[in-house]
Amino acid sequence: MADTELPAPADDDPKPSSVGDALRALIEDGQTLIEAEVAYRKAQAAFGLGEAKVIALLLVFGLAFGFFTLLALVVGLLLALAFYVGVWGALAIVGGSLLTLTALCLFLALKRAGRAKAALLVGEKPR
Repeated sequence: MADTELPAPADDDPKPSSVGDALRALIEDGQTLIEAEVAYRKAQAAFGLGEAKVIALLLVFGLAFGFFTLLALVVGLLLALAFYVGVWGALAIVGGSLLTLTALCLFLALKRAGRAKAALLVGEKPR
């Protein structure tokens, strides 16, 4: 019959023989962990920056297309109204409407900015 003794398990990571060895191993593990964390954060930041560039480009294109769409609507409205009220009447109606909407949006933005500023300052109550 063959010898059936099991070999002793190989110990890949020998246990430190002293407290100093244990501290050195702990410090090395900590350094490895910090290096891995720094590398991970660098990769994460690079990914975020790349995505931010694409997002910014898409926003610029979206805003440009939106602007040209509004421009086409205004020109179309001018042409459609010119048939009924004349060129100068259409210009007055569309221009006056746009001026009114602009003033309303700016007024509301300034009002909200004032409320936000008051809310952020200590001791002032929002109006």
